[in-house]
Amino acid sequence: MAKVKRKPTGVRRSTAARSRSQKARAAKRHTSGLLDRAMTALPFTEEQWHKFFLFLIVAAGLGIAWTVASYAGVPELAKSELAKSASRAGYEVRKVRVTGVDRMSEQVVYQRVLGETDRPMPLVEIAEIRDRLLELPWVKDARVSRQLPDTLRIDIVEREPHAVLVKPDRLMLVDPEGQELEPVSAKAAEGMLLISGPGAQKQVADLGRLLGSAPALKPQIVAAEWVGNRRWNLTFKTGQMLALPEGDQGPAALVKFAEMDGRNRLIGGKAVAIDMRVADRAYLRCKDGPCPRGMSAE
Repeated sequence: MAKVKRKPTGVRRSTAARSRSQKARAAKRHTSGLLDRAMTALPFTEEQWHKFFLFLIVAAGLGIAWTVASYAGVPELAKSELAKSASRAGYEVRKVRVTGVDRMSEQVVYQRVLGETDRPMPLVEIAEIRDRLLELPWVKDARVSRQLPDTLRIDIVEREPHAVLVKPDRLMLVDPEGQELEPVSAKAAEGMLLISGPGAQKQVADLGRLLGSAPALKPQIVAAEWVGNRRWNLTFKTGQMLALPEGDQGPAALVKFAEMDGRNRLIGGKAVAIDMRVADRAYLRCKDGPCPRGMSAE
């Protein structure tokens, strides 16, 4: 008679499988219980929870659909078709209207937007056009807008010419911040403030504030030299030179000189140079050397 032997390993596997299944069911009940308690604790009804989960599912579906459409180029295709429809309806750039241009060449502005002609209005990139216009030296600001159906409006805010920067090889017109505008001839520079010296371009704004501290003297000053990258020498219409101290002492010294000139008429006098670099004292130099002692002023 044959004997049937049972494999103990099969029993162990079966027992282990039942144990894992029981643990999984227990964990599921525990997790489900926690989730149910958490959902019950929140002030939402079961219907609201259903709507919330439905919204999440729909949003996820729309997100996936949009991603697939983007990879397939559907948005760009739709944009292109919209642009074509607008163009057929007459909504495309036919005219460019420029305002605010006084000193600079208006033709330069047109050249920057020439590529927009005949472009459908929906495809006109306003911000990109503005960035191109801001690259022009004379343009301080630019406002670009669409005037339907066929006009592109450009309003330019120009920089103000302020002085002439003396460079080794040319004269350059600059604005109050030192921004270079365009080269100028010596004849065109006549009557304008001449600024010179290494590093002077970066100091144009500070020079404006310095001269603003003594407005009565400002019309008399024809040139300013930035010396040693730390201070200014000013030249008056009379050819006389005023040496100012460095740093924050410069404006105070200029105001002091204005008071002295009001009392003693130094501008147009015998002194060809006035040195204000020593606090509360001015040293005057005449054509033949130091001026007589009585001309020095404290």
